[in-house]
Amino acid sequence: MIDCKLLLDARKSALLIGFRLSGHAGCGEAGEDIVCAAVSSAAYLTANTLTDVVHANVSATVDEGFLRVQVASRDAELCRVPLEGFKLHLLNLEEQYPQAIHVSYEEV
Repeated sequence: MIDCKLLLDARKSALLIGFRLSGHAGCGEAGEDIVCAAVSSAAYLTANTLTDVVHANVSATVDEGFLRVQVASRDAELCRVPLEGFKLHLLNLEEQYPQAIHVSYEEV
């Protein structure tokens, strides 16, 4: 199962400042898992938008089955739209594939 934590600014709890993904969907063989592909694509699109389009100060960590993306608090408002779009996409995937993805929130 993919675990998605949507990261909220502890000082402004409604402000989304990033996400952390871990695990695997388990809906197919490597390279053929549509849920994993959808989550990965959305995550990389969002990360690239934040860094290369918005030019936000972003901290990112990537490892096997793990991705964390967090924007600096000062850039949170600039990054609101791409992060909210990512959130909506992941919540829709969770609704369609509840056995493969779980979305929750974490204050940081």
